[in-house]
Amino acid sequence: MTAIKHALQRDIFTPNDERLLSIVNVCKAGKKKKNCFLCATVTTERPVQVKVVKVKKSDKGDFYKRQTAWELRELAVVDAKDANKENPEFDLHFEKVYKWVASSTAEKNSFISYIWKLNQRYLRKKIDFVNVSSQLLEESVPSGENQSVAGGDEETLDDYQELNTREEQDIEIMMEGCEYAISNAEAFAEKLSSELQVLDGANIQSIMASEKQVNTLMQLLDEALNEVDTIEGKLSSYEEMLQSVKEQMDQISQSNHLIQLSNTNNVRLLDEIEFLVNHMDLSKGHIKALQDGDLSSSKGIEACTDAAEALLQCMNVALRPGHDKLHAVKQQQHLFNDLREQFARRLTNHLNNVFVHQGHDQSATLAQHSVELSLPKHNPLHRDLLRYAKLMEWLKNTQCEKYEGLTGNYVDYIARLYEREIKDFFEVAKIKMTGTTKEGKKFATLPRKESAVKQETESLHGSSGKLTGSTSSLNKLPIQGGGSRRSQSSSLLDMGNMSASDLDVADRTKFDKIFEQVLSELEPLCLAEQDFISKFFKLQQQPSMLGSTAVDGEEVDGAGPSRHVSVGGERPQSATSEKEMVRLMMNKIFHCIEVELNNLIALGDKIDSFNSLYMLVKMSHHVWTAENVDPASYLSTTLGNVLVTVKRNFDKCISNQIKQMEEVKISKKSKVGILPFVTGIEQFAELAETIFRNAERRGDLDKAYVKLIRAVYFNVEKVANESQKTPRDVVMMENFHHIFSTLSRLKISCLETERKEAKYKYTDHLQSYVIYSLGQPLEKLNHFFEGVEARVAQGVREEEVSYQLAFNKQELRKVIKEYPGKEVKKGLDNLYKKVDKHLCEEENLLQVVWHSMQDEFIRQYKHFVGLIGRCYPGSGITMDFTIQDILEYFSSIAQSH
Repeated sequence: MTAIKHALQRDIFTPNDERLLSIVNVCKAGKKKKNCFLCATVTTERPVQVKVVKVKKSDKGDFYKRQTAWELRELAVVDAKDANKENPEFDLHFEKVYKWVASSTAEKNSFISYIWKLNQRYLRKKIDFVNVSSQLLEESVPSGENQSVAGGDEETLDDYQELNTREEQDIEIMMEGCEYAISNAEAFAEKLSSELQVLDGANIQSIMASEKQVNTLMQLLDEALNEVDTIEGKLSSYEEMLQSVKEQMDQISQSNHLIQLSNTNNVRLLDEIEFLVNHMDLSKGHIKALQDGDLSSSKGIEACTDAAEALLQCMNVALRPGHDKLHAVKQQQHLFNDLREQFARRLTNHLNNVFVHQGHDQSATLAQHSVELSLPKHNPLHRDLLRYAKLMEWLKNTQCEKYEGLTGNYVDYIARLYEREIKDFFEVAKIKMTGTTKEGKKFATLPRKESAVKQETESLHGSSGKLTGSTSSLNKLPIQGGGSRRSQSSSLLDMGNMSASDLDVADRTKFDKIFEQVLSELEPLCLAEQDFISKFFKLQQQPSMLGSTAVDGEEVDGAGPSRHVSVGGERPQSATSEKEMVRLMMNKIFHCIEVELNNLIALGDKIDSFNSLYMLVKMSHHVWTAENVDPASYLSTTLGNVLVTVKRNFDKCISNQIKQMEEVKISKKSKVGILPFVTGIEQFAELAETIFRNAERRGDLDKAYVKLIRAVYFNVEKVANESQKTPRDVVMMENFHHIFSTLSRLKISCLETERKEAKYKYTDHLQSYVIYSLGQPLEKLNHFFEGVEARVAQGVREEEVSYQLAFNKQELRKVIKEYPGKEVKKGLDNLYKKVDKHLCEEENLLQVVWHSMQDEFIRQYKHFVGLIGRCYPGSGITMDFTIQDILEYFSSIAQSH
């Protein structure tokens, strides 16, 4: 290893002004072993730079080359893997981790020790030495071959000391005084040695001459020691006197400490007393307000509210440890409990009386509202009760049982009041919808339970006109026991009847207005009540959301167990959210709304099944509005449930129309014309487009459109197949033309495919009817040329057809002779009359069909002429009439009729 070190120093590091201090033979861990050397070097010039250099032996020759160099200051961690066992592996953490395996553990330890020394000497940098024995870092590098070379260099570095400027000047002066200082170093050294001996002798003489002065100094020191002994004696006497003073001062300090401790205790006691007095003292005014305060006046309510809040603060004060054992504190707490019980009892009794009193006042206005389509407003009741909102919050926080009982009483009372008001309100709405007179109020669909309400509704006929216009046209439409009140207006079969249609529009407009007013009255009523109970009973939920709060209520419709106040005598069961309390409370108060709405919807559907269209649009809009306010509110949930019923009625209405189409029977003796349900789908679409304009439930109508139009297509084809008087193509052509015209005019986007299909069917059957009809006027000529085409199809050349016995020129002339122009015109005239009998007047397609027949006839004529020219060339055979004659025939026949 020494030879390698010298070779590396000579070949690699000396040319770069570097000295090699330590070397270790290594290879990379985990890979194929390729040996290399890690060298620790320093530069010979200042400032000194310390490096770790990787040297590798060349593959082509016996020489070494420098591969990689790292600055020692870049080294972060040295990991020796194991400090207790011999392990040749170690890691050096530069910009990345380099894993090495040394040829021996001794070389590894020597190299790591040198790294530590160089770091301590030149860098003073914080390098982490992991898994390295502390003994290895503290002791010198072990002796060995490497150490002997490196150690000498290191000792040279330690002994070397650079001369300063003055030393350099003195040496230069001394060497200038001796000319042979450089040429004869031995003579110069002898001269220096002799001068040194002279100087040593002079120093010894100087020391011997100073002995007298030393004796004098010793005498002075003895005198000083005597003075010190005298001073120490005086200090001892002083210390004895101060010892008695110290004892007295200790006694005074102890007395002061006791006085200070007593003062501290007195201050703390005063602080405790002030805390109890300030936080547990209720003024006489507050006590009087709680005991005898007026709960009916605004001023008295305010005083009671302040007193209740002060009482709550006193009762909720956080007592310090030990306060609860004081007799005065126990007395004060007992007083607070008595005041709380007494005031809670007074407040509960008073609010129950307020509920009853306000209920009587509200019932007084019920009669005047029952004759109009409006619900009584509860704003005065809410305004009066909201004055007690803070007291209700106090009651909720202090007396939960009384709070729950009071809440239950309010719910029971207000539910009965709302039930009377809502039922009377819906009775008025039903009577206004049906136009019921005094004699007609006994219908089974309008049950009346109270004689007083019967008397009030008897006078409604005279005033119902201010909402819906004249009701005289509706009085003739009483609801029969089991059937529809009229079959025409509620189906597609005869919606085209003008008088019935006008009547339907008036009736439906009236129904729409009444139904909208019913929903418009119910919505603010529910929202106002929900907002009130949230504020009054302090069950706030989401801010700035009207109608989103409520109080605790009982379980409704089998809802899961929940913690709520006892309503109607029930006891609370388990905890639930305030939003759930809102829903339960509102369900209890307005339990009759959903039932009444369903009854009203059933009545509207019984009056006219097309009313379901109006109800679906109105109900969808109100549900959408309610969900925007609060998706989980009572109003949103209830209207959503009712909307399901309305949607079922709408689907039922569509199904009934389809069923009625399937049951249509046509007369066998008269022509079919435009089928009634085809006209009906047009009227239905016009009505639906008017109702559903900008509606949220447009998708439901689009689905209904597709169902209806598909049913119409199917039943038109069914009727056409069953028709005996009118040809199938005519039935299909006329009805699909009408459907195509209707869909093109209304521009219903979801039926664009059906519109194109209707156009295709109309055009196809028109062409089919024209071709079928034109086969008869020139029947023999048609058959003759069909035979000619059959021979050509069999392989006979066109110019050889005339040699066929059945199709020679003589036979052709005979057939053409049978159809002179006069006979053709006569045949076309008979064809016009027949077409006129087939077609109906409503669709006005006669001229269209006649023009198509003219085009088809001319096409056939040109086809016959072409066959004559190709199959009978040079024969001179021509038809007895020309295209101009055909145009005149068709024109004159159309004008004559």
